[in-house]
Amino acid sequence: MSSSRTRRIAKEVADIHSDNLSNIFANPVGNGEDLTHLKGSFKGPPGTPYEGGNYIIDVKIPNDYPFRPPIMKFDTKVWHPNVSSQTGAICLDTLSSAWSPVLTIKSALLSLQSLLSTPEPKDPQDAEVAGMLTRNPKEFERVAHEWAVKYAGAPKKDSGEGSGGGKAETKEQKQKRSKEEEAAERAAMYVSSPQLARGKVSDSCRYGGYNEQMINRFVWMGFEIDRVVSAFDYVGIDPNDGEDYELEEAYIGDITARLLGEP
Repeated sequence: MSSSRTRRIAKEVADIHSDNLSNIFANPVGNGEDLTHLKGSFKGPPGTPYEGGNYIIDVKIPNDYPFRPPIMKFDTKVWHPNVSSQTGAICLDTLSSAWSPVLTIKSALLSLQSLLSTPEPKDPQDAEVAGMLTRNPKEFERVAHEWAVKYAGAPKKDSGEGSGGGKAETKEQKQKRSKEEEAAERAAMYVSSPQLARGKVSDSCRYGGYNEQMINRFVWMGFEIDRVVSAFDYVGIDPNDGEDYELEEAYIGDITARLLGEP
């Protein structure tokens, strides 16, 4: 493995370990020496049939990472239209056509956690599950929760307790949510935020005149906005009047190296 790729993966794993809020985990398989094969995990999002379950993700790092996405699949069986109920294969554009070198293992795992909150039956990985969700959403939720209990260790819910169309969550129930779960939910929502997807410039001063989405691509790696703006200035990135545009790979590498403290 190239030294730059090794440093990049090691830095990403260390950042995941130092994050006590998102409840996202990733560790090398075996004795810890091979950083090309990891096991990631996260909790099922609150308010979904997967709530409280622990989901294990197999993560393999390709030779040309980060210019190609990590190869991920669910080790934990899950009833979801965008995940194969047989193999754990995943249909998610973040892990294919929408991948960018500024994304990270952590942001990919957060995207998977967010996917559990936003199933998309029109672009399925598992046609049987997608058909059930489309024809009978309540039955889908029942089976999804049964699988979460059986395979992911989620707590059983009372029969009157739904995850979408059942009883409204009471104030007392909301207060029972742990701070960690709420932080994980916020992080997942942040990754999939439509505002970020549009690249809207809402705070030109804080973003140094750069397009918000361009800066946030690096913020998703775990860096502070001010540090990213400083790295952009150091490398000499053109603000382009706050408009979004695709950076050349050389610039992406220079910015990432600056953020990681490499010469």
